[in-house]
This record gives sequence, structure tokens and C-alpha cells, in this order.
Amino acid sequence: MTNALSLPDPAPETLPVNISQAADMLAAAALSPATLRAYRTSCAAFSRWCSAQGVSSLPARPETVAAYVSMLMQQGKRAATISRAVAAISCAHELVGHDGFGRSRKVKDALKGMRRIIGTAPDKKAPATADRLALMLATCGDDLAGLRNRALLALGFAGAFRRSELMALAVEDIQPVDGGAIVTIRRSKTDQEGAGQTIGILNGSRLRPLDAVTAWCEAAGITSGPIFRSINKGGAVGVSLSDRAAADIVKDAARQAGLDPSDFSGHSLRSGFITSGAEAGHDAIRIAEVSRHKNLEVLRGYVSRANLLKDHAGASFM
Repeated sequence: MTNALSLPDPAPETLPVNISQAADMLAAAALSPATLRAYRTSCAAFSRWCSAQGVSSLPARPETVAAYVSMLMQQGKRAATISRAVAAISCAHELVGHDGFGRSRKVKDALKGMRRIIGTAPDKKAPATADRLALMLATCGDDLAGLRNRALLALGFAGAFRRSELMALAVEDIQPVDGGAIVTIRRSKTDQEGAGQTIGILNGSRLRPLDAVTAWCEAAGITSGPIFRSINKGGAVGVSLSDRAAADIVKDAARQAGLDPSDFSGHSLRSGFITSGAEAGHDAIRIAEVSRHKNLEVLRGYVSRANLLKDHAGASFM
């Protein structure tokens, strides 16, 4: 696959005049769809800010990018958001033949200062553990929306799916077997080449995710194609749900279950399975067979947090 940073320079007459136009070339950069959307959004925001300041967004000066970092800090943006914005701006510059900002002392110092001031700890959302998920599933009704939401929540948890993976699942990707199913994930964050990954999903005796999917598909008349789809006001089944819709369903189910919806996100289903597995005593390698983590150190972080009070050093004297 072509490396985005080694693309031939475009002819001078075709060079974009601002970074938003340069961002339109990012499709050739071998980026995942989610990263592509995030980079385009970041570039468009930078372009608007530069226009308001009366400075060039393409090529931008290092001082301009450093000032933009400071402005984002003042807006209360997270460290990860700010770093992504700079990465997007740099990528767009390199795509059209300008220098990026990876080696710029001014930009590197601005990012270093930003991380020191606001920290880099991610905003961790609460995991929808098995017990919490059971409460959330109990709020789902037996109408079309309720059946879909129950299937989405249960399957999202059972497969430790990322939002994009869950929304991309098709009926053809689930092959029933005794006691569960073999599920094919066509493309994921850690599989940008689309080689595909397969996992086993248990139906279980409590959450029964595969039964929930079957009930939804039969009620909605879905026999092929995307599993999770919108429902219009007239009750007709529409197009595939977005990643954002999946997160909204998780938050709404949490609210109806008496939980604080602001504590949950679409990622809560994935982290919920991992946390529940760790709490049940399974090691990181077995959990990774479902979660598909390539970096076990990241996964061990979940396991460690889940076990902070197990075999605690103070258990015998506190």
C-alpha cells in the first residue's frame, strides 16, 4: 500500500490553497475511516481559526501551530485531541509537499508544555460490566427499537467490539455453531489491511446475545446485510446505524437503568467485557482471544485496574 508521506508532489497548479482542501487528499493516506474523519475535522477547524486570525493555514508557520495548541488548551481540549489535531495538520502539509511539524522545536515544545500542564491521562469511561449490562438490557422493550437495542448492547459486550466493528457487522458475518457463533470481523482498528479476524461468541445462559440478535433480525425482516439499522418514525427499518448512534444507545440504556449516562460511552461495552473477564479471574491472553488486543500491556492495564482490591497487600491487617 502506498505510504501517505511518500506520495509524489502534486503539480504547482493543483496545490490546495488551504489546509481544508489539503485534507480532501487524506483519502490517499492509508488512514482508517475513523482517523480520516477525525483528521478532516481537525484540519477544517484549524483552517477556520487561521482565517479568523488572518494567517496562512497552508503552509502554516510553526509559530501558528504552536499558538493553535495554546488556544485549544484554553478551550479545555484534552491532550489526545490536541495531539491529534497537530498530527492531522502535519499530515496534510506533508501530503502536498510541505514540511510537517514532527521536527519543529516550537511545535514540539508547545506539545510538551501542553502535556505537562493538562496531563495525558485519558478520560476513562465506566465499563458496562456483566452486572451493569444486565440492568441495561432489562430496560429494553419488546418493540423494534427495544429488540435492536438489546441485540446491540448484548452483542457489543459479548464480542468486546469497538463501535465501528459492531456497526459494520452483517448477517453473513455470524455463523452459528453449537453453543454460540463464529463471528468474522472484516476490518478493525488493528487490521487496516482488511485481512479479517474471527472470534467465538458464547450465547451463554444469562445475557444471550445471539438470541437477541436473532429476535431483532426476525422482527425487522433482516436476512442479509448490516445487522444494526435505524428505525424511522413510522416504524420502518432504514439504513445502517452510525458509530455515534451506538454510543447514544449505550448512554440511554445506562440512564434508564439508573446509572449516570455521562459515565458511559460506546467503548463501555468493549471495556465491560474485558473488565468482567478480569474480575472472573481470566488472564490477559484468554481475554485477548476475544478483544483482539495486539499489545497485551494495554490489556493488562484493564486487568490490573479490575484486580486492584484482590489479594490486596493490606488484606490481613486493615
